[in-house]
Amino acid sequence: MKKMILGAAVWMCMAATAGCSGTGKETSKTDTPKTEAAQAVQTGEKETGQEESGRENAWKPEKNIEWVVTSSAGGGSDIYTRMISDIMKKEGLVDQTILVNNQTDGGGEVGRLRVSQEKSDGHLLLTFNSGDLVPMVTNTDNRIENFRPIAVMAVDRHLLLKGKATPYADLKTAIQAAKDGTKVTVGGSKGEDYRLYNMLLSVSGLTDKQLTYIMYDATSDAITSLLGGHIDYCISKPASSIQYMESGDVEAEAALAKERFGGSLSEVPLLSEVTGLEDIEAPIWRGIVGPASMPDEAVQFWSDTMGKVAETEEWKNDYIEKNMLTPLYIPAEEAATYMKDYQDTILAEK
Repeated sequence: MKKMILGAAVWMCMAATAGCSGTGKETSKTDTPKTEAAQAVQTGEKETGQEESGRENAWKPEKNIEWVVTSSAGGGSDIYTRMISDIMKKEGLVDQTILVNNQTDGGGEVGRLRVSQEKSDGHLLLTFNSGDLVPMVTNTDNRIENFRPIAVMAVDRHLLLKGKATPYADLKTAIQAAKDGTKVTVGGSKGEDYRLYNMLLSVSGLTDKQLTYIMYDATSDAITSLLGGHIDYCISKPASSIQYMESGDVEAEAALAKERFGGSLSEVPLLSEVTGLEDIEAPIWRGIVGPASMPDEAVQFWSDTMGKVAETEEWKNDYIEKNMLTPLYIPAEEAATYMKDYQDTILAEK
């Protein structure tokens, strides 16, 4: 996991460098008359630019786009998907209708398998993150090689929430209660949420009978159970839970991270600060893939389009900053390597 965190940092540095070099290409107007040679060069550049533009626009969606999300409406992946699709429409990046399809059967495996096997003409997308990849490669034979990675867009981290019905004053008290024989329950989604639960067992010395995990199809479902008093704690990403924290229905007990969040979550303590235990984290990257059969031209179009979304102020302010994520845009070719490396790390842990 340290390897993947370091990889994310390297990608962010590369992105920053690319942005600076792009600014350096700007030129100012001049009144100096152009020589014939200069005019010829300019004409050649213009023609080349038109050719490149033509190649860039060689493929565009021609019918409705189906975008599969393998978690429930209102969860982190659903919020992420709908934010991107809304920005694409508002910015005129895509003219066709985007239909978000929440397919949660089999913990999302049915939807992922279907997309991996679909014969693609470029009009089928799948929201795909590390929280999807972990159970997929752990429990099935499906692999990232069965998809066409399009982009990585951001990195997310987690919180441990408690509800109004949680009977413990703090997490330290809950852990002691579990050790004394009281069954304590924590809910969450698949993938990284479950990995964090296992990390919590490891650092606390608890067993899965003392601290029991209830797995849901999406974080939103786990939060609903927390609100109803059916579980004691919930592992969540900020995007799924911040509205409930603001309303006072849930409270962030601890940041499951190596360092505190910023902004409105800056006062949320680390696990070490509330329990004395070692801090744990399992950052989740958020991406998009298509079927393995997706044409190269479609992959390039979607990758470029995601890059344009990542540059919008709405994405930066209303998604990244609002939900306390780390921005990280990685285009298609590099995203394929990034996801494959992550898969190799998970398989090595099996």
